Amino acid sequence: MVKNSTNHTLKYIALMTFLVILLIIVFVVSINTGYMKIPLYEVWSAFFGHDVGNQRLTLFEFRLPRIILAMLIGAGIAVAGGILQGITRNQLADPGVIGINAGASFAVVLFTFLTNSTTFLTGTLSVFVMPFTALAGAFVAAVLIYTISRKNGKVSPMRLILVGIGINAAFASGTLVLQMKMDPQDFTKTLTWISGSIWATNWDFVVSTLIWLIILVPLAIYKSRTLNVFSLGDTIAIGLGIPPEKERLKLLIIAVGLAGACVSVGGGITFLGLIAPHIARSLIGLKHEKLLPLSALLGACILLIADTIGRVVMAPMELPVGIVISILGAPYFIYLLMRTK
Repeated sequence: MVKNSTNHTLKYIALMTFLVILLIIVFVVSINTGYMKIPLYEVWSAFFGHDVGNQRLTLFEFRLPRIILAMLIGAGIAVAGGILQGITRNQLADPGVIGINAGASFAVVLFTFLTNSTTFLTGTLSVFVMPFTALAGAFVAAVLIYTISRKNGKVSPMRLILVGIGINAAFASGTLVLQMKMDPQDFTKTLTWISGSIWATNWDFVVSTLIWLIILVPLAIYKSRTLNVFSLGDTIAIGLGIPPEKERLKLLIIAVGLAGACVSVGGGITFLGLIAPHIARSLIGLKHEKLLPLSALLGACILLIADTIGRVVMAPMELPVGIVISILGAPYFIYLLMRTK
């Protein structure tokens, strides 16, 4: 038993080390990817030596904020997906599938529609407005999902998933109606954002997103043991002195907070919260104290790779990262759906 535990720990350390190295490699590749090519020696010079041309401006004001945001958003959505899969005991749970992302997107588009302008998307005020607007929408969606799913004082995990899919469709339809009433310029901007576009490429948004993750990700890992118990069923959880409904609600709030914060700067990115935790689970098992950090690193790697692909596949135009993730994630979702009993 001790030997198996040691092997499991060594495997976890090896996987985490491999993903950190992979993330560094993708980071280096991504920093030199774009319309303007910057040789590595000039990147090094811009960081530690003398600037050559406008390289330092390009790197520090455009590329680095976007790259770091991609990693933060990927980690946040992956952890949110891991939490949702844990509390629902369903591998198909994902913030983008069960309506949380759709609620956040609806709130942002509604704000845009009521103010008749998308200028707040790039304005200074948006650093404060966007996260809370998206969080408000995500929490409304979560409250609706939780309330409608509740029957006879209990929330069935499968019922939670099915209600979430319905809420997702409702908010997506409402978002489309609002977009159709916008002028063409605002419609185009919101459509790109909803498709999953890392638009908030400045350091203010990096700091804002990082604060949410610093608070919520450790909370999620702290609750890992509760998620482990949920995998055994509500009856065993009650027997171990854990109130399922109360703890499920707490974890749902953490997942909603992570998803809302990430949607506010990355738009509607679907399937990432499904793919990363599922791969992590297949590699390391059901222990969430290891699964959640591994999911976070996987999510950061996947989203940064997808964003890099999106910047080169149609250069000089950019393909929204959410579309790249959907192209990769939709077949994976169908595969899981076919395997799920």
